[in-house]
Amino acid sequence: MQTVQNFVDAAGAPNIWLTGHSLGSAIALLVGKNMCKRGYFVETYLFNPPFLSAPIESWIKDHESLKDGVRLAKSLLTAGLALAVQVSQHHESQEHDSFAMLCNWIPYLFVNPADHICAEYIGYFENRKKMVEMGAGIIERLATKNSIRSLVSGALGGDSEVWHLLPSAYLTTFDLGPSPDFMRAHGINQWWNPNFPYKSTLHSYDHL
Repeated sequence: MQTVQNFVDAAGAPNIWLTGHSLGSAIALLVGKNMCKRGYFVETYLFNPPFLSAPIESWIKDHESLKDGVRLAKSLLTAGLALAVQVSQHHESQEHDSFAMLCNWIPYLFVNPADHICAEYIGYFENRKKMVEMGAGIIERLATKNSIRSLVSGALGGDSEVWHLLPSAYLTTFDLGPSPDFMRAHGINQWWNPNFPYKSTLHSYDHL
């Protein structure tokens, strides 16, 4: 954190890029969030960052309605728990919400759907869009910035910050069908090809 802060102080945030792969992308994500909270929006590229949740996207294949149902149930449960915690602990209002403070920081997120470690980022952002289309945007605003684990931890006096969830992102997915093995799906080499088949979508928290 301090090293990046020193670079930003010396060169300015517009002249700094953050990037990483796998564990390195988790570190870059944490540093990027930290810099954003200090008022610096650093351009960031995240390759295969871990998503701390059951990999519904890669486990339930070719069953879109089942995946949607599981995610809907999870969103309702998460939103209900978040609301209960807010009421019981008198949390601060939306303008002081640290998650909303990050919405103008838009990192570039690279995910392979066959990678169990990061594939659920795809479902996370797609579910947000579908919930808004259903008219459940208010519920999804609560669910999208919390995890059940963080809510339980916060209620017990532990750390309630969810490090892996993002308000906004340019999500790029590797679109080449099933990978022959996990290591290739999670590897960095796949992103080196300038002609790799991909789909890129902007997901903005402001549109929820």
